[in-house]
Amino acid sequence: MEAYRTILVDREGSTAILKINRESKLNALNATTLSELSNALDVLAKDSSVRGIIITGTGNKAFIAGADIQEFVGMNGEAAAQLAAKGQRDVMDKIENYSKPIIAAINGFALGGGLELALSAHIRVASSTAKLGLPEVSLGLIPGYGGTQRLPQLVGKGKAFEMIMTGDMIGADEALNYGLVNHVVDGAGLLRKCTELLERIYLRSPQAISKVINAVNAGFVDSKAGFQQEISLFGASFDTDEAKEGIEAFLEKRKPNF
Repeated sequence: MEAYRTILVDREGSTAILKINRESKLNALNATTLSELSNALDVLAKDSSVRGIIITGTGNKAFIAGADIQEFVGMNGEAAAQLAAKGQRDVMDKIENYSKPIIAAINGFALGGGLELALSAHIRVASSTAKLGLPEVSLGLIPGYGGTQRLPQLVGKGKAFEMIMTGDMIGADEALNYGLVNHVVDGAGLLRKCTELLERIYLRSPQAISKVINAVNAGFVDSKAGFQQEISLFGASFDTDEAKEGIEAFLEKRKPNF
């Protein structure tokens, strides 16, 4: 496994642990992180000794606190749509359709693109202090990495509309009640719980598990048009004055004037 700048790759037996390693930025996703995640997933897919993957963040504050907003400055609609399409294709869709089980270990803030990455995983386990949300509308934007499609699949349209339209965060227990996460555990036991789940899965046929992933995902094939629509609308939102104001306000640490 090659060395990476923004992620760490550890091994515990048959399990690979991918850690977003940008703790000073609350593990925000930038272009380098997405590229390195995509590469690591490709490498691990070919490693027959790896049976499953856990994705988490370094530190105890954040899983992934969204996209790196600094990269949005000056971005127009066309470039934003290309960004969303690349992120969905190279990371989010890759995780969702991965042939080996992937668990998101949500160890803190999972916001925006961070929650969207967690939504792509097959199973989600949250620490009791985790906070989850899709705050894009606060910047005059919409989710661009699959949030408008995958969140309703898990929690239903009503709860998804509420979360996305308010942009509010919810706690781990509320996320469990929504069906957004599978389990909530004490932070110290987060990786242990994820490992225990994978160890149970490892007792089953790897080929059957791969087929289960394909079969379950096949039921949502018609939603592909929804993902494309999200990409288009995500890009279009970047051409609005509200998005420019929202991004500037975020970086200037003030409330936006919509």
